[in-house]
Amino acid sequence: MYHRSFFFSFSVLIICFSGKYVNGDSALIESVCKSTMYYDLCKSSLASNPTSTNADTKGLAIIMVQIGIVNATSTSSYLSSQALTKTAADAGISNKCNNSSSTTALSKKLNKLCADKYSNAASSLQSSLKELATDEFDYAYVHVMAAADYPRACRTSFRQAPGLAYLPELASREDGLVHICEIVMGILDFLLGSAT
Repeated sequence: MYHRSFFFSFSVLIICFSGKYVNGDSALIESVCKSTMYYDLCKSSLASNPTSTNADTKGLAIIMVQIGIVNATSTSSYLSSQALTKTAADAGISNKCNNSSSTTALSKKLNKLCADKYSNAASSLQSSLKELATDEFDYAYVHVMAAADYPRACRTSFRQAPGLAYLPELASREDGLVHICEIVMGILDFLLGSAT
């Protein structure tokens, strides 16, 4: 259920981001998205972006990176606001912990840490745009891989914290960014394969 609500929200974000729904170069989008792990997400994301109409394969990778940046930045902002307002009960803290003020402090600390991780993911994706601009697809790939790892580091931090739950909302956001990054890596693989 949480995944459906995330993907619905993500679809709305894409449509709002693009301003209108367009049919980009459907043959190119179809071909490129078939090379990715998440065909449906790739196709709907690219087809709904007005700049995909005239984009080549590299341009499609850039569009997906930009979507990833929006996702990572939004999640970082969400976590920053949670770090400022979370209470122990809101954070999904189990009854195993007796000291709610220390667990609230830990929750806020982890939300801040995760906000920083998602901010780092956005920075990595920004770096990948610079590499794409100079056709350094292998370096762009490394930056996108790093961007996918930052949300996983957030999850690991929560797992290591006694008594704190990794909330479904955050798990859904993690999945979204990781899927976007995997789509970009699939497109970069496609570009690297066609460059040889």
